[in-house]
Order: sequence, then structure tokens, then C-alpha cells
Amino acid sequence: SFKNYWLEKKMIQGKNIAITRSKDDSQEFIDLITREKGNPFPLPTIELVSKGEKIVDEFLTALREDNYDYSVFMSSKAVSLLFDTAKKIGKFEELQLAVANTIVIAVGPKTKIVLEKENIKVAYMPKRYSSVGIGEVFTKLNAVGKKVIVPRSGASTPFLKDLLEKIGLHITELHLYDVCAFRDTSQWNVFRKLFSQNKVDGIIFTSASSVRAFVEIMTKDYEQTELVGVLHKISIIAIGPFTADELKKLNVENVIADVHTVSGAFDAVRKAFSLAEAI
Repeated sequence: SFKNYWLEKKMIQGKNIAITRSKDDSQEFIDLITREKGNPFPLPTIELVSKGEKIVDEFLTALREDNYDYSVFMSSKAVSLLFDTAKKIGKFEELQLAVANTIVIAVGPKTKIVLEKENIKVAYMPKRYSSVGIGEVFTKLNAVGKKVIVPRSGASTPFLKDLLEKIGLHITELHLYDVCAFRDTSQWNVFRKLFSQNKVDGIIFTSASSVRAFVEIMTKDYEQTELVGVLHKISIIAIGPFTADELKKLNVENVIADVHTVSGAFDAVRKAFSLAEAI
């Protein structure tokens, strides 16, 4: 009803809400929170360290030797890294051609747009922008016995590989970068201060690796049990099930966003606040 909508709209007002992403990757989050007069805190939590120029050759060699039927892109970052590196070493056309020779699947709209910018035609995009959605696409395609290559982050879970193998596909994951905790945490200073004063109202965790890195960064100041104690007083939102599992390992209660996107997580924060208010 309109009254509930109006109440929920007020819920974000004046609240301090953090997200485990860099400012550059948080525009949508910042806009959503600011629009409802909340205070957004983007926290760069993980750093992706490229494995260097060899990733392009590894990918091209794999495509040449194994003749993959499908290539699956699980993030816009993976696309950008692969194509930018190829441009740098003069192998852009070769990469473009090699990828175009496969049936291309993008995990979601952002990834699809970035691929199309590189003139790659995207054949399929799942309804659910996740590994599960990719599984659903392949189930419909009846692609048993076909070969799939997935260039992606070194921090990814084995879930997609296991799922596609169960469906009967041959899958190779090519790791383009390693993941580590963000090294320069000066951007965290205001957040740290608010956190120590119990003035952080919500935190959105956007990946399992960002949960691990958040703990690594914050345990410089807190014992882990103490850290978890503070987190118990905050509305914690997990963008999806893997992120939630990682939080569960730490005994941190959390709510999983219904839709595994930033705006889905934002809706979950809003709901969490309106429930807290109602109690």
C-alpha cells in the first residue's frame, strides 16, 4: 500500500549504509541511498590482481586446441580485463574472432553491454543473473557433451563448474586474476570511526571473497569475536547465497537479497529497517 511504501521510503533517511565495493563500482548504490537521504559508504574491500599478459595467450591457446562450443562470461570485469589486455599486446582482433567463434553467454545485463561494446554478439543471458541462471540456460539448450570455457576471477567458488558438469558439459575455468584484501584502507577511516561508535546501520556484502577480505581488514583493529559482536547490531545483507554462506561461517546473521543485484540488496536493507522499526 502507499502508506507502507511511504514508511519504507523514510527508512533509509539518515542511516549509514556501507557496501563492500569501491566508489567506482558503487554508483548505483550511491544513487539509491542518496535519493532516500541516507549516507552511503563504499568500501573497497578486494583487489583483483591481473595475472598479466599471459592470460590472453592462455585463452587463445585453449580455444585453438580444445575447440570450445560456448564461452561464458560471469562479470563485466572479466570481459574488460581480457579485452583490454588483448588490445595492449596487439591481439584484439584475434581474441574478438576467437570469442565470436563460440556461442557467447553473459551472466547479466552489465556483462552483456560490455561484450557488445567489444562487438561480441551475446547469444544468451539467463533470467536469473547467477551461476544457477547459467545452469538453467544450459539445461534448456540441451548441450550435453558440449565444451564450455569460463574466463573468470580466481576467487570464484566451484559451484558453476560442479553444476555444469552435473548437466553433462565439459567445463574449463580460466583464472584471469587473483584476489586479495584491498591494501590501501585509508578510504575506510570514516567508516571505522562510525563502526567503533555503533553508528553503522547496514552493510551490504557483495561476494564471499569480500566477506573474507572485510574480516581480514577489520581484524587489524578488533578481535574476531568482538568484530562479530558489533556486526550483530547491524543489518547485514548478503547479495546472494555464497555470500550468505561465508557470513554464516562467522556466525553473522544476515538477510539474502531476493534479487542478487545491488538494487535487490537495497530493497532487502529497506525491508530489514522497516521490520526493525515494526518490532
